[in-house]
Amino acid sequence: MTIAIHHVRLIDGTGVVRDHMTLLVRGTKIVAVGPSNDIRIPKGATRLNGRGLTVIPGLIDCHIHLCLGGEADVVGALESEQPSYTLLKSARHAQATIDAGFTTVRDVGSRDHSIFTLKQAIESGLLPGPRIVGAGLAICMIGGHARFIGREIEGADQVRKVVAEQIAAGAGVIKVIASGGVLTPGTSPDDAQMTAEELAAAVDAARQAGKPVAAHAHGASGMKRAIQAGASSIEHATLLDEESGTLMKQHGVYMVPTLSALATTAACRPGCGIPESALGKAKAMTKRHKASFKQAYEGGIFIAMGTDAGTPFNYHGENAQELERMVALGMSPMDAIISSTARAAKLIGVHQSVGTLAKGREADLVILNKNPLRRIEVLRDRDTIVGVMKAGKFVSGPLSRE
Repeated sequence: MTIAIHHVRLIDGTGVVRDHMTLLVRGTKIVAVGPSNDIRIPKGATRLNGRGLTVIPGLIDCHIHLCLGGEADVVGALESEQPSYTLLKSARHAQATIDAGFTTVRDVGSRDHSIFTLKQAIESGLLPGPRIVGAGLAICMIGGHARFIGREIEGADQVRKVVAEQIAAGAGVIKVIASGGVLTPGTSPDDAQMTAEELAAAVDAARQAGKPVAAHAHGASGMKRAIQAGASSIEHATLLDEESGTLMKQHGVYMVPTLSALATTAACRPGCGIPESALGKAKAMTKRHKASFKQAYEGGIFIAMGTDAGTPFNYHGENAQELERMVALGMSPMDAIISSTARAAKLIGVHQSVGTLAKGREADLVILNKNPLRRIEVLRDRDTIVGVMKAGKFVSGPLSRE
């Protein structure tokens, strides 16, 4: 069956916006895109009148944790749950994510390898949800940040062994912890974690298997180690300095800013349930985080959207709040969309199939009844989403029920 969306405004993910366009979908693929006057709609096709509507690529979030539920004390919540409960919770979060127009995600740390079971269930059609590029367990030093969703290691040889285990389990990306963090007690975001040799071993082992490495790093010293080791992205990059920024640009390393993570934590008052240590660290870094984002954007560093969804009060399904925060800090709405589509797809290695609306790509798209280039906030308004299509099938929104 062919689906024709005609006379629509098209934002293709590369920075181009065109009106009066027609997009043809057959099976799982986009088979034609062009001006409505030039595209012949096949007889028998299902026609969708796109007048007044906008189509964008399915959105991509490069940094989420489906095993976390946005609780005030996410570490305590996770540690109190049975693994089977966490998996059920993760499935619920996956549905909320795709309902919000996010058809692809990169999960960069889960409590175990059940993320790959969820990925299989979604791919088989058993459960609704986005495409998942998963890391499985994060790799951290003994006693390091994220150990509650990680594998603790010591030495380059053990790093190589753990990387191999992660890839064998189904990892599409390797996550390393290069600095302390906010949520793990007793760790400082300023301090580097994992040695330069351990980080280099992780990158080398991952590269031999054709997998990229995402490095958690708040402080500049951790960022520099990870960049020099060959990481593809720095997650958070909260305390960027001039040297680390220069290195990121020189090496083509992406920033995944996750502005929403610190913002939702820092907005809480004492007594809200967030552990005091985490609350204090978040409040202390929020202003610097915003400055780092501005420095990166103005300096031409590649930015790919990521929310850190699952952290305190940073809920799955609210992912588009990150675009609002990026625009509020000076990014144009078009650049925010690109960071969540073509650029995000490039970072996580799915750009040959999704991230742009072009002939031959998988038909992942979101149909909106408002223009996000005028107000980026409309992406978070569920009444704005007319339909979410993944691989040629409407999976959410009113059109999924027709």
